[in-house]
Amino acid sequence: MGRYLISRVLQFIPVFFGATFLLFALVFLMPGDPIRALSGDKPLAPGVVEALNERYHLDEPFYKQYAIYITNVAQGDFGTDFRGRPVTDIMKQRLPVTIQLALLAFGFEVLIGLTAGVVAGVRKGKFFDSLVLVSTLVVIAIPIFVLGFVAQIVFGVKLGWFPISGYREGIQSLLLPALVLASLSLAYVARLSRTSVVENLRADYVRTARAKGLSTKRVIGIHTLRNSLIPVVTYLAVDLGALMG
Repeated sequence: MGRYLISRVLQFIPVFFGATFLLFALVFLMPGDPIRALSGDKPLAPGVVEALNERYHLDEPFYKQYAIYITNVAQGDFGTDFRGRPVTDIMKQRLPVTIQLALLAFGFEVLIGLTAGVVAGVRKGKFFDSLVLVSTLVVIAIPIFVLGFVAQIVFGVKLGWFPISGYREGIQSLLLPALVLASLSLAYVARLSRTSVVENLRADYVRTARAKGLSTKRVIGIHTLRNSLIPVVTYLAVDLGALMG
């Protein structure tokens, strides 16, 4: 286990440098002058342009700009926005709410999606299975911004169950946005776990466990779920990063 964790951490290093280098290169190769874009319609004085180029290292070659960027990131300096506000200050203000929203959405995925998928897989071909397949297909087919607008109108304006905007009421203000944010991934989790459970219920080890006289609860709860959750857990781990984004 320790060797596996070390190998995964070591794999993070080339991925980090490769991703940051690629993104930095794409931004560097974009046409246009960032200083001119910053100034707008009114041209800046040559001295001001020179000072800004020196401040943001725009007069340096690409490899040196990238080295400066990586060095600053390693020291926790993510630069400033166009208004001169440090990016770290923006992160400190926004990140706590982002974490709460992402974790709440992740909880909905695990609780609702996983439960619905497992029950649908166990009851394959029955009403609940059909209900899960149809409802998840509808959710996947609807764009997330449409789903959010409809949920805001129905549950916020018409029924008055949730606040429709803002963060004035704490966790209650995050329930509806978290559910909408989790809806697409929730549908995928339900379908993935349902498919995985159905496949494992047909496996030889399940038939062997039943032939030995093990109860259905033990066969499903211990043997089947243990293998069925492997792809689901992998998907959930990746999706947690997407939710934070």
